[in-house]
Amino acid sequence: MSVFAPRLSKAAAFAALPPVWAEELQPRVLAAARASDRTVVVLDDDPTGTQTVYDLPVVTRWDRSTLRDELARGLPCFFILTNSRSLPTDGARALARELAENLRSASALTGRSFTLISRGDSTLRGHFPQETDMLDEVCGPFDATVLAPYFEAGGRYTLGGIHYVAEGEVLVPAAATAFARDPAFGYEQSDLRKWVQEKTEGRIRASAVRSLSVEVLRGGGPEAVTAALLALPRGSVCAVDLCAPRDAEVLAAATLAAELTGKKYLYRTAASFVSARLGLAPRPLLTASDLAEAETVRTGGLVVVGSHVPKTTAQLEELIAKHAPKTVELDVAQLLDPAKRNDLLRGAIETVSTLLAAGEDVAVYTSRGLHTGGNAAASLDIGQRVSDALVSVVRGLTVRPRFLIAKGGITSSDLATRGLDVVRAWVRGQILPGVPVWQLGQETRYPGLNYVVFPGNVGDTGALAAAFAKFHPS
Repeated sequence: MSVFAPRLSKAAAFAALPPVWAEELQPRVLAAARASDRTVVVLDDDPTGTQTVYDLPVVTRWDRSTLRDELARGLPCFFILTNSRSLPTDGARALARELAENLRSASALTGRSFTLISRGDSTLRGHFPQETDMLDEVCGPFDATVLAPYFEAGGRYTLGGIHYVAEGEVLVPAAATAFARDPAFGYEQSDLRKWVQEKTEGRIRASAVRSLSVEVLRGGGPEAVTAALLALPRGSVCAVDLCAPRDAEVLAAATLAAELTGKKYLYRTAASFVSARLGLAPRPLLTASDLAEAETVRTGGLVVVGSHVPKTTAQLEELIAKHAPKTVELDVAQLLDPAKRNDLLRGAIETVSTLLAAGEDVAVYTSRGLHTGGNAAASLDIGQRVSDALVSVVRGLTVRPRFLIAKGGITSSDLATRGLDVVRAWVRGQILPGVPVWQLGQETRYPGLNYVVFPGNVGDTGALAAAFAKFHPS
């Protein structure tokens, strides 16, 4: 039974906290990362985990040779796009096993050690604990699993063990948001200790989940957090309060220090921890000039919207109102009807291709009503069939778009791997906070294309319109 924590004033709650740790920690993190000489491998359950990084690769395959080649490069980090959030539980578990086994073999072949981050959703959706259990079975045993769903750009904070989603200036307990009603990954608990118990179906009791408070992070800094990590019971889960970028840097420095003593941790985190762990300095958002094509391209740009969360719908409406792209709506009821699906898709492909060729920008989107099945697996199946339709539209295009914005995690993953044939892409940076831009590789249908991975649950009402505007400098 859920018991919602109270909503909080963000300003009042943060004002009551101790000041952040004063020391600039990026030099310490970078020095410790060099000393550990390990590659951070981020297993991304949808492509939005690159929200906080830049100048790093993303691969969409995890066979042994691909992982061997990436480890052999000696880069500080690479991402593996698994898109496991779109799979049923058994499929996600099998994928995690296959990937972990191949990664372990690739490490042995190259002699390159790695640190695993299982990048999960900042609103607590995804296959936990199934993925972390399998990673522990194959690549462990780990001394502990560190749980940190904090994501600054999206307004996701953990305070007093409670995970919050900021809605304007109000901190709303995660279980009281629409995200908790996800038909496949719903939950009732905002307290991460109780959430772990809920998700493990009681295998891990809330009382057994350790926690690190923001007071410890800010009062004692990396040394205090390192000591707390070293004292964790073997195999435990530790939920960490994080409310600011410096808090994430304290945790990053502490985990590196603990690992240098020989400890081995598994991380289930959102995107902010990744950049902190790598010691990445903030970089300005990409500008219109950064996004300009190297040569003149006269085709229109394409926006594809699959996400159905209310925030996405509001953003889509604002995009249409402000910039008036041509629109192609795909009725989900027809997409799910075998007698109507093919004709609908053929018509959409022809319309979109014609408009792009004429230099018109186009927004393709699914109808906004939510269609669910009788259980989580059935709902995932419906989502996959809808995503398959969007893939068919993009794959069927006869014209290269000037740019492509994909709205929604599963949508952007499926379009990348199956619509555009991405094998390896390069993360250029962010077009907006929490919204990464990939440059597609030479193997893709459109080499060099600027591909915007726009999470469904990120940004205010005007965010999609703002990203679109950067491709249309005045």
